[in-house]
Amino acid sequence: MKSLIVAIAVVVFAAVGSPQATSPAQQSTPAGASFEKLKSLVGEWEGTMNEGGQQIPAATSFRLVSDGSALMDVLGGGTPHEMVTMFHLDNSDLLATHYCAAHNQPRFRLVPSPEQNVITFDFKDATNLSSPTAPHMVGLKITFLDANHHYEDWTFLENGRKSTSRFDFRRKA
Repeated sequence: MKSLIVAIAVVVFAAVGSPQATSPAQQSTPAGASFEKLKSLVGEWEGTMNEGGQQIPAATSFRLVSDGSALMDVLGGGTPHEMVTMFHLDNSDLLATHYCAAHNQPRFRLVPSPEQNVITFDFKDATNLSSPTAPHMVGLKITFLDANHHYEDWTFLENGRKSTSRFDFRRKA
């Protein structure tokens, strides 16, 4: 009896303690496939952002958290304008919550893209948004150029006008 209890305990702890990957069923969905592609960004990145015609240095980092069920992107880490975006699956959806320097938290949902190297998110809703017209992010498009180079196009809505800032990132060596 004692050996049966030990065997059951080993199986339970092995199942609980083992890393959980995206299930094959999730990987076969557009959301799952996009999440797997996003995971390839894990690491440190440096580059530039085009702001008003000027190239400004930029940095971001990606890491898997919560047993691989979420991807955390830290843009401008350690600066006063540091922002965090969390990507995760929600059944058949891929969501992203952006913790913005504008002091609100827009949520985005994956939208289909005809381009295999592009992952696009559109605004779903937001928390801490004082009104629908308050300035906030409304979109994100990530373009994979190769394993070590990608663009991030962030779209911001302010005063009824959308503007997009492009970040050009290369993997740090």
